[in-house]
Amino acid sequence: MKDDKIRDMNLKALAPMSDITPSNGHEPLVRVIDLKKHFPIRKGLIIRHTTGHVRAVDGINFEIARGETLGMVGESGCGKSTAGRTLLGLYPATGGETHIAGYHVQEATGDEWMAIRRQAQMIFQDPFSSLNPRWTVNAIIGEPLRVHRIIEDEAARTERVKELMALVGLDPRFINRFPHEFSGGQRQRVGIARALASEPIFLVCDEPISALDVSIQAQVINLLEDLQRQLGLTYLFIAHDLSMVRHICDRVAVMYLGIIVEMADKDDLYEKPQHPYTQALLSAVPVPDPKVARHRKRIVLEGDVPSPINPPSGCRFHTRCPIAQPHCATHVPEWREITPGHWVACHEVEPKFRP
Repeated sequence: MKDDKIRDMNLKALAPMSDITPSNGHEPLVRVIDLKKHFPIRKGLIIRHTTGHVRAVDGINFEIARGETLGMVGESGCGKSTAGRTLLGLYPATGGETHIAGYHVQEATGDEWMAIRRQAQMIFQDPFSSLNPRWTVNAIIGEPLRVHRIIEDEAARTERVKELMALVGLDPRFINRFPHEFSGGQRQRVGIARALASEPIFLVCDEPISALDVSIQAQVINLLEDLQRQLGLTYLFIAHDLSMVRHICDRVAVMYLGIIVEMADKDDLYEKPQHPYTQALLSAVPVPDPKVARHRKRIVLEGDVPSPINPPSGCRFHTRCPIAQPHCATHVPEWREITPGHWVACHEVEPKFRP
């Protein structure tokens, strides 16, 4: 109870510093336009030459409103994490644009780049490898305060680190401990505190709970929800756990082989999935009710995921799709809004309304 009171006090203290509140959802904070990230494949010991490209992200489009959480799901290797890092500028984009809080990420330099780095942060998947093992918690969390010159005085910076630790549920007495002295859940809280130190308005959460024990995952999710509610944060939440995504997200985007195949409000997508790939993913989600589980139809996809080096022509899912037609192999499906707010890239799904 005492820790909860300390956390609530620090939430209130941090909110005015963020100077951001959730909007009514009409004005996007993040705009991603035809974003691409291709990694070159190079061979040769002395003379290196490019033999091809891994098309990890191959033209995705979406917007995230202020205060909203957009979930991004898909199989391993579909490009979710690469998309998150590329839209923040951690990877240079091969093509397309990202706009965050009015800044063009790909064209930003100098002060604009530092402003983006301060307002947009990332929570990484592995809470151990993302922390410097030679630095104490004080140095790790305090580094953004120093780099962005938020607090110049060292003593005041230390006090702010203690406030951030209490904010994420860590005992400030552990401020001089090293990462290896914490559990996995505690290390992830250190990573969240570091991300909050620069007072951001947008966070990319790259599978922040997948490396944690199941008993700890709910605690971290509840913490992220508390922070969003109090500070008006905007999230891109990347995850494998479809049940958790429905719990925390407002909308969900489904990725397959570098592209988004379906995007909709969470309830609409989970209750009325339209793309065959989305239907297959959701059919694999465990159901706690055994009676319902017995009558569910499991969709088992045949074949392996094609290589992102040479993706299939036409619809990229046609090699595994149970309803594929001949034209699916030759024509790229149009990204269409089939019902208000529900977008699908599939030849076999027809719009159900007139815009």
